[in-house]
Formats: sequence, C-alpha cells, structure tokens
Amino acid sequence: MPFDRGARWIHNPDTNPMIRLARAAGLEVVPAPLGQKIRIGRRNARPGEVEDFLATLVRANRAIDDASRKTDVSCASALPKDLGDWSGTVEFLLGANATGKDLKEISAIDKARAQDRSAALICRQGLGTLIAKLGDGLPVSLSTPASRIAWSGRDVTVETPAGKIAARAAIVTVSSNLLASGALKFAPDLPKRALDAASKLSLGSYDHIVLQLPGNPLGLARDDVVIEQSKDLRTALLFANMGASSLCAVDVAGSFGRDLSAQGDAAMVAFAVEWLTKLFGSDFAKAVKKSGATRWNAAPFALGAMSVAAPGGQPSRKILMEPMGTLFLAGEAAHETLWGTVDGAWESGERAAEAALRKIGAIKDPEPVVPVAKKRKR
Repeated sequence: MPFDRGARWIHNPDTNPMIRLARAAGLEVVPAPLGQKIRIGRRNARPGEVEDFLATLVRANRAIDDASRKTDVSCASALPKDLGDWSGTVEFLLGANATGKDLKEISAIDKARAQDRSAALICRQGLGTLIAKLGDGLPVSLSTPASRIAWSGRDVTVETPAGKIAARAAIVTVSSNLLASGALKFAPDLPKRALDAASKLSLGSYDHIVLQLPGNPLGLARDDVVIEQSKDLRTALLFANMGASSLCAVDVAGSFGRDLSAQGDAAMVAFAVEWLTKLFGSDFAKAVKKSGATRWNAAPFALGAMSVAAPGGQPSRKILMEPMGTLFLAGEAAHETLWGTVDGAWESGERAAEAALRKIGAIKDPEPVVPVAKKRKR
C-alpha cells in the first residue's frame, strides 16, 4: 500500500489543474474525510461535546482574523483566554497540525490570508506517483544535486556532480530553509532582501509515523481521522486504515514534533504506540507488524516541512516572487494564499515559468494598439 511521506492532500477541486491531470493519467482521486473523530480519554466525544469544540474552534479562528486586520501579531496572542478544556486541541489543530508551527510562531496575517483548505482530496496511488507520471517524457535528471549557481542579468550556470548546465534562466524551487542555510551557493550572493525574506518564512516541522496494524485492532473505518482533547501540545493526529489498508499514520508536528523527530525513529514509533494505547486502551506494541517514520527536518534537501511566516513576516512572500536577473524563485513559500500546499507550489511554478519565458523572449506581449486620432471636419 503506497503512502505519501510528505504532502498528502490536494485542495481546491474546482480550480486545481493537478486533479484533472491526475485523472487523465489514470490515477484515482477521491475526497478526503470531511471531519474527524474526537477522543476524550478512551471514549469518543459526545455530540454536545463535539458541538462545543467546533464553536470554540470558530471563536479562535475569528479572533485571529480580527487581530490580523489591526496589526501583525502572533496567532497565540490573538486567542481568546477562555478556551477551557479545548485550548490544547484548538492550538494543535490551528497551529502545529495546520502549519507545522505552534501558534506563538505564526503571523496572524499569514494565517488569516490562507485560502480555505477544507475541500481536500487524496490521490490513492500517492502524490509522489502523480508527480512521477507527470514527469514522464521530460528530461529529468535525478540524484544530481546542484551545488552552486552563477547568475547575471543575461544567463545562468548550475554546477552539479555531473557537470555544468548553462541556461538563459533558472527557476529555483528549494525550500526557504535551504535558501537561508547557504548550503546552495550563489555567485553573486542572493540579495540580502531575498535571504531575509526566506528566513522570515522558515519551515515548520511535520512528520508521519506509519504503523502497519493488521486486523484493524483500533476498530476504525477506512480513512478515519482521529484527534484527542489534549491538555497541551504533546499530541498527534491519526489517519487510520489508509485506503482500506492496515496502514495507520500518527502525525506529529510543531515544537513537540520537532523535538520528537530529533530523537530518531525508535522514539517516534514508541510515542505513537504509547499515544494510541492511551486513547484506545489496548496493547498495540504486539499488533504493530511494520513501522517507519519520516524526519523531514533532517532531510538535507528539505530541512523541514512547509513555510510559515513569523509575526511581521507575511510581506516576505511577495519578496520571494520578485525576479533577480535570470533567477526566479518558486515553491509553496512564494504564494500568498496557498502557502504550505501542493497547489500553491504548482501555481507558483507556473508563475515563475511564465516570467522566465518572458525574460528569454520565448513569450512576447502583444504590441499595444495605439488608437489613430480622427481628423476633425471643418
């Protein structure tokens, strides 16, 4: 059963070209679960408790939106003080689970401007499979990391272990953390303005701990999503029985997820088993047939999950969209409303590609039509 090690959802079914392309490639694209089950201890939340939670979530979202209209503060400082028993769950869902960062690290304006992502879909064969199919027939070279990019106003040279690539323009889609790290060298250096923007859009932490649980010991349905009423941020989200398989993913994110992933795979799997045992009351350690975990913060060509603007950093997204000679930056960080999504990365790539084609003269704007002044009759 394939599962995505990185991004899992695609959004905006009415406008996203990837959905049409996926179906044309013969892949199955289906709606994601509309809601989630909530556990309070070892039981499901009652209807009245779910209603109370949803009302609390709406209040928190509205408070962040209201704060964003005045000034750019952290989302945490905008939250109502009376969230009660649901405060930990609300902070996890709006912060770590949605963006990879805790609410105290997130710009209220960035959060408020994010396009609605409630209508999500899943590619059953995996988003990785989709990208590979869309790349069929293209001259793609894998395992060829760029180490240095020399650029000017006229051309660009990319240095790789396989040699140099000379071109008239280049689209750079590395993550904001990788740009800010200096691991990819530029000659001349990137403008300070661009590097500062990348640092204000640093990546959050989001990882999947995947367990194979034959026999459905959790007693959950296909593609069930489960969260808990948590007292703090030491919590997770469960995506159970993916595609009717025995695979279950425990997602950890934010500061807790970052600290946990730094401890390695064994610690991550141990937490997932402990967390499920707490919620469902069974000895899951014996039920786990296989396990694995992603650790995106340690992945050298990613260094994290998705970009999130720090308080005051939302204008940095537009800065990343600015062309620099023959260089054009793209990726989810260079999108004002669909940041953190595959859709945003796609749209950003199309925008950068069009700008690069205009730069090299492959696309030319039509000549403006100058109206001819009519002679006045005597």
